[in-house]
Amino acid sequence: MGKDLDLIVGLGNPGAEHQRTRHNAGFWFADILAQTCGGTFRPENRFHGDVADVSIGSQRIRLLKPQTYMNDSGRAVVALAAYYKIPIENVLVAYDELDLEPGRAQLKFDGGHGGHNGMRDIVQCIGKAFWRLRLGIGHPGKGRRNEVVNYVLRPASSDDENDIIDAINASIDALPVFLEQGPDKAKTQLHSRGVEPRSYKKQSASDAGVK
Repeated sequence: MGKDLDLIVGLGNPGAEHQRTRHNAGFWFADILAQTCGGTFRPENRFHGDVADVSIGSQRIRLLKPQTYMNDSGRAVVALAAYYKIPIENVLVAYDELDLEPGRAQLKFDGGHGGHNGMRDIVQCIGKAFWRLRLGIGHPGKGRRNEVVNYVLRPASSDDENDIIDAINASIDALPVFLEQGPDKAKTQLHSRGVEPRSYKKQSASDAGVK
């Protein structure tokens, strides 16, 4: 059985200086999803973010990119979900994940924030019972936790960027499965996929429509 989604949130920081950074992988996902499904983002001050409407199969879904900076993301999610009376369990949040290598993505329901500032704020605002799409960005290295902030706020290498875009495209391919056949089928499709050798990767974030 399929699962309803009413709101998909991509996390990132606003501004051109943050556009290509690893921490904006959630924004990349939202931009590519909107482009794929024919949606156009527009500023919505009452929701503290940019909003687009798309249809995936028979479901109409709202996309949200909070423009509040990462550590205040919950304000935007609460505003839009409350206005449209969206159940928390019908929300999916896409964000960058240090503990997955570039090219990997995982769907998960419920849980903690994993140290991610945007997720921490959303959990504090709406609780834990929503869907997550964890987009791997890799880690600066064992014993280098003090370098994490600089790492996530720097642009990804071209190889890492291409791997992240591949994972985003695979995640978008899994959404109709999620909606029509259910989360377990979508997770199996997404989590079991192989990652192609980097020599075959040619698409960049700009090619993919990341804004």
